[in-house]
Amino acid sequence: MTDTNAPAADTATVEALRRVKAVESEWDAKLRAAREEAQRDVQRARDEAEATAKAVAAEAQTERARRLEEARAAADAEAEGIRAEGARAAEAVRAGKGKRPADRADALTDAVLGPYAHD
Repeated sequence: MTDTNAPAADTATVEALRRVKAVESEWDAKLRAAREEAQRDVQRARDEAEATAKAVAAEAQTERARRLEEARAAADAEAEGIRAEGARAAEAVRAGKGKRPADRADALTDAVLGPYAHD
């Protein structure tokens, strides 16, 4: 006994296999495209992160330089104030108006004894 439906069944099986292969190919293409898109997204994110890091580093360097300049200016102003105060104190000593009691005592002695004070 021979089966006459065998060629039709074989054709249906072959057709089903072709459809399965076509679906597999379609999904392989979709997966490949999704991987490529993901890789592009990752690379784009890396590039953006690198650019942001460089920008932040440059901004930090600028801020550092600005703050350093402010600190130098403040230190220079303080040094100038100290120098001016020293100059005033030196002038007061020269004029006999020093801050120390001994300076005032010397000035008083000079005023009272006059020329005899340093003998």
